[in-house]
Amino acid sequence: MSAPLEIVPVRTKRDQKTFINLAWEVNQHDPQWIPPLIANHKGLLNFKPHPFYDDAAIQTFLAYRSGKPVGRIAAIENRAHNQWHKDKIGFCGFFQSIDDQTVADALFGAAGDWLKARGLTSLRGPADPSINYEWGLLVEGFETPPFFMLTHNPRYYPQLWESAGFVKSQDMYGFWGDTSMVHTLTSDEKIRTVDEQIRERFGITIRPMNRRNFRAEVEMFLDIYNQALSATWGYVPMGRKEVLQLASELKHLIVPELARIAEVEGKPIGMMFGLLDYNTRIKQINGRLFPFGFIRLLVNKHAIKRIRLVSTNVLPEYQNWGVGVCLARAMLQPALDHGVTACEFSWVLESNDLSRKTLEKGGAVRYKTWRLYDRPL
Repeated sequence: MSAPLEIVPVRTKRDQKTFINLAWEVNQHDPQWIPPLIANHKGLLNFKPHPFYDDAAIQTFLAYRSGKPVGRIAAIENRAHNQWHKDKIGFCGFFQSIDDQTVADALFGAAGDWLKARGLTSLRGPADPSINYEWGLLVEGFETPPFFMLTHNPRYYPQLWESAGFVKSQDMYGFWGDTSMVHTLTSDEKIRTVDEQIRERFGITIRPMNRRNFRAEVEMFLDIYNQALSATWGYVPMGRKEVLQLASELKHLIVPELARIAEVEGKPIGMMFGLLDYNTRIKQINGRLFPFGFIRLLVNKHAIKRIRLVSTNVLPEYQNWGVGVCLARAMLQPALDHGVTACEFSWVLESNDLSRKTLEKGGAVRYKTWRLYDRPL
């Protein structure tokens, strides 16, 4: 018989440190795992102030056995989500556990009880802490490391969740493309003709990001992102303070040459950007930006040859124009000039038939799947 299990809420700075460090304990033998950037992680956990929690609440829990931490979880009441979708869903995330169903069940139970006491009727996860950050449990594609700002977890996690009564709510896919695919799209005469026809018909111009007004450009992208995804499954608009926070965090990470903005008569209507895959460097600095980790993270960005194309976002009233084709073609040459050798398109909702079929038609290979789970409270 195993030793008794104790679930305790995180209260102190020491608890917070234990909570964060547990991720290293659970994943230390997985060569594909990438540690979080600790400074950002603390904000998303509300261990330091973050604007997400202006309209949300969180309680973190630790599981102990014989005085040793063996699991953790966060219960999240996302009021913005429930107001937007008219739901009563509670979320759980930041999950880590040893391979022990008893531990997982106890953690899910603690999170569920906290959320149920707040009047919520179902539990969805993993959310770290919402769709606008990192979420989803990896269920396929464990053989390769994740790209920047994507999740990776032990292979046994899906079994822990499903044995605890969770059922699939939505899958999200990662698509892989290499340089040969990029060259094909660059030289394809049919795609070139379609691109030119769309630009001429609707008066679309494409420009790079403006380095001199970089922060405002990032904020503009996030505003378009908010509007473009308003009808997407699970989406919740970011508040203005959240937009400013994320813009500040991304400011030093985005390479302007790997972003393109579509305009009509000087009005931005759509944008695409690629995020360099910083994960190799994050692993080298072990998630620690200070005192000198941030230098190793950001120096010589041109040496990073993998990018993640996060999304193509177009304002709703322009989404039937084919703006995405123009943005995609405009992005290809800058990517080649940077020396990009591999690209991930992620993530794409399984319910987004248009994006999935477009990527598959272009030769991208679906190679990872993340899953959101639900269970009633």
